[in-house]
Amino acid sequence: MNSFPNTLRIEIGKYVENFVKYLIRNYGSFFDAIKESILWFLMKVEFFLQWLPWWFVIAVVFIIGWRMKKLSSGIVYGVMLFLIGTFGLWQMMMSTLAVVLTSVIISLIIGIPMGIWMAYSEKIEMIMRPILDGMQTMPTFVYLIPASMLFGLGKVPGVFATTIYAVAPIIRLTNLAIRNVSKEMVEAAHSFGSSPMQVLIKVELPQALPTIMTGVNQTTMMAMSMVVVASMIGARGLGEQVLLSINRLDIAKGTEAGLAIVVIAIIIDRMTQSLADKFKILE
Repeated sequence: MNSFPNTLRIEIGKYVENFVKYLIRNYGSFFDAIKESILWFLMKVEFFLQWLPWWFVIAVVFIIGWRMKKLSSGIVYGVMLFLIGTFGLWQMMMSTLAVVLTSVIISLIIGIPMGIWMAYSEKIEMIMRPILDGMQTMPTFVYLIPASMLFGLGKVPGVFATTIYAVAPIIRLTNLAIRNVSKEMVEAAHSFGSSPMQVLIKVELPQALPTIMTGVNQTTMMAMSMVVVASMIGARGLGEQVLLSINRLDIAKGTEAGLAIVVIAIIIDRMTQSLADKFKILE
């Protein structure tokens, strides 16, 4: 039997496990502080979304769809949201949206500055590129392991795993957008005495905004795709309903929860893409 020799085996998994345990032992209070901060923000977002009347949410989505695309789009979005309410999944939809919005906001806070840093530094880009490749090709279930070890079970590890999975597109596209800004415009701004920060804020970011908005769209879609996976460590919401339906072979509940996730994903995708298109037209 032509098997690989055991003497050449490298157990890299043990080193990773030991590193995570080292972090927990020595920096447990730091991760507890992060957990409490994320949980506080998540609860505020979820409370606000649950507080909004259902008819008001549908009306806002209808108006946004109408103004950004056309009247028929607003009507379709409103009807689709109304259908989720008829499934009895409105509150769970809001819980899911809270996790997604929190993850996207954290991803943008981390991803946009990192993308700008990569655009300004060849060394940072060289270091980050293989890391981002690994983040985007790693199986989604793998993210649940460090998330649950560092933060336990519940919504916070769900947010953490979703953020790690969804942050890569906004980093890549911010880097690409800044690098593709016209060199002549940057040189002209420098020649008029603009500081590097002024060039970034007044020239590069406005020019890069359409591509960055596409990154926001992709990050949001990837966050939505983690909803079911994150429910395995307690993220709850619509993903939990899909997971329970799989365990119980409940086709009816699984169909309704799956359709609700699809509806939210379609609406968010169309709205964020329309916003990106608006910026391209303004450009």
